[in-house]
Amino acid sequence: MHEVALSQQLARVVARGAAGREVLSVQVEVGHLRQVVPEALRFAWSAVRKNTLRGPAELHITEIPAVVICRECQAKTQLGEYLDFRCGQCSSREVQTISGEEFRVVSIDVTPERNH
Repeated sequence: MHEVALSQQLARVVARGAAGREVLSVQVEVGHLRQVVPEALRFAWSAVRKNTLRGPAELHITEIPAVVICRECQAKTQLGEYLDFRCGQCSSREVQTISGEEFRVVSIDVTPERNH
């Protein structure tokens, strides 16, 4: 389950960004081609964050669909569950992936710093 390794890496990035403050929430975008199971990532995150971060650190995942553009007719096609890398318009296999490979931290919501 690579979701555990992803959660550990994510927690390290979030901890650096939080700089000791409590983490309220984390927003990530995950592309369909990353083959991450959102429920498994949430489960792994719930265990990893407890040992790494302060605060509730709720994980919010936005799934990004896999989309290709045809090099022949320029049509964009959103790939389905079975990842048929063909143009939906002309059936060409000469396509380029334009989304779906993301794994990106969009935001980290932390408690404000207190001035002493």
